[in-house]
Amino acid sequence: MGKIILTGDRPTGRLHIGHYVGSLRRRVELQNSGEYEKIFIMIADAQALTDNVDNPEKIRQNIIEVALDYLSCGLDPEKTNILIQSEISELTELTFYYMNMVTVSRLQRNPTVKSEIQMRNFEASIPVGFFCYPISQTADITAFKATTVPVGEDQLPMLEQAQEIVHKFNATYKEDVLVRPEALLPDNEVCSRLPGTDGKAKMSKSLGNCIYLSDPADVVKKKVMGMFTDPNHLRVEDPGSLEGNTVFTYLDAFCKPEHFEKFGDEHANLDEMKEHYQRGGLGDVKVKKFLINVLEDELAPIRERRAELQKDIPYVVDVLRKGTEVAREEAAKTLSEVKNAMRINYFEDEALLKSWQDKFEG
Repeated sequence: MGKIILTGDRPTGRLHIGHYVGSLRRRVELQNSGEYEKIFIMIADAQALTDNVDNPEKIRQNIIEVALDYLSCGLDPEKTNILIQSEISELTELTFYYMNMVTVSRLQRNPTVKSEIQMRNFEASIPVGFFCYPISQTADITAFKATTVPVGEDQLPMLEQAQEIVHKFNATYKEDVLVRPEALLPDNEVCSRLPGTDGKAKMSKSLGNCIYLSDPADVVKKKVMGMFTDPNHLRVEDPGSLEGNTVFTYLDAFCKPEHFEKFGDEHANLDEMKEHYQRGGLGDVKVKKFLINVLEDELAPIRERRAELQKDIPYVVDVLRKGTEVAREEAAKTLSEVKNAMRINYFEDEALLKSWQDKFEG
């Protein structure tokens, strides 16, 4: 069996440049690498409902937004299956069976679950669906027999729990039905979690500190000009600090060597620009204007592709439909193997049916 990727996003809003440098850009690279036999990218609407159950319309509308962002960034439906999670009922059934493989105390110890619960202020009022998120994620991964799951450092505990469930299932039923997934960590630490424009660690819609992939050029410019830098860098001649300076963090994530010549900048490379800023004599406005050009160089093609895709929404829906159909077939095969291993395939087990008959004929 070749290598298979499973990854995805919760459709809680338009995707931003944090998603792009953290996962989307690399997904396109992996897709085009030729190293993977199959790639499944999931729009995880069922998982999004675990803490949005009172507002399903939000999820419904965001599915198409996420699909547009995927395609405009370069995901190719000829190479990658883009699917909608809730359309594959086999995932729910697998989740139900895996629940018996995990204790409540083990879920409570999961660091990712603990931090997510704290972030959402659930405290004692934790929705069961949200609490069981690691089990649902295991169903997603194993349904497609994913060998590789791209994750950030903060998601490693979730994957470790999936590995535990896979091991316990295979050991319990004495069959290597489920495939043990391995993590694929970001190759660029800066890209693993891009901060918000306000300098806060997390870029999020609720904090209003995002630059969205679909933002027009003038909006991107306005957001960059208001971006957090070094609060002590008051005059151009003052030495500036790079630590916690969001502008330079974004340049680390997006800047390419050719940008300096392309945009007529006096520096030979980013290291030289950083050194100039640190010794003084380089103003924040100039650096921000350079960043605006860098971001526009990356985002303009994405924005243009999105504008074209928005003219043909039936095509985008067809991509989702076809990707989901392929994924459903794969999940159905895995579910059948799981039920066979658990010996709950009653109507397909001829030996069982015969034993029932023999029991009462004798």
